[in-house]
Amino acid sequence: MTNVQQNLNQITNNVNDACTRSNRNPSEVTIIAVTKEVSVERTEEVIQSGITHLGENRPEGLKKKLDAIKNNIKWHYIGTLQTRKVKSVINDVDILHSLDRLSLADEIEKRAVSTKDCFVQVNVSEEESKHGLSMEAVEDFIKNLEKYSRIRVIGLMTMAPITEDESVIRTVFSNLKKLQLKIAGQQIPYAPCTELSMGMSGDYEIAIEEGATYVRIGTALVGKERVEIK
Repeated sequence: MTNVQQNLNQITNNVNDACTRSNRNPSEVTIIAVTKEVSVERTEEVIQSGITHLGENRPEGLKKKLDAIKNNIKWHYIGTLQTRKVKSVINDVDILHSLDRLSLADEIEKRAVSTKDCFVQVNVSEEESKHGLSMEAVEDFIKNLEKYSRIRVIGLMTMAPITEDESVIRTVFSNLKKLQLKIAGQQIPYAPCTELSMGMSGDYEIAIEEGATYVRIGTALVGKERVEIK
């Protein structure tokens, strides 16, 4: 049985060390426990360990957790969101990490009952297997969001390639940081873009060293247990 508290203690130590190395305050970094495909019982264990930010990537999994968990949780939707499923998700989550097309923005505008905090997803590594905008397309995309009163771009999100080459991973994260700073410097009212969602179980320390403010940690925290969500 995975001991979530022990895992979190180790992760917290690693976060603190990464912040020390990069001269950052650990309070700047929020750990999102990725509870997708994890049982309600394991998710409750995560909450008991002190985590208050949970990440889901399927409407079915999100609904199951929402029905069972009544704690004061911030819910993050971290997967690709199909436009036809926006109405079943958008008003139940606090932050969407995967805004990457205007058709999705259209549907959020139509379905959201209040302004929704969103990360624009960027495919920095330009891998065909990944969703997200190219680095070059991000600024124009954000400019095109001006007419959407229900969307607030709080930052940028990316996933690094799965590779043993740390320099490749670091370059992806540092490039996104530069773009985030550029957009934040424009002081766009609907796109403050002060946050960076990047880093997962295998590379969150590098991400923090390169400026991540949200890290999405699944296996390293909750273990490899998976359940079928119906």
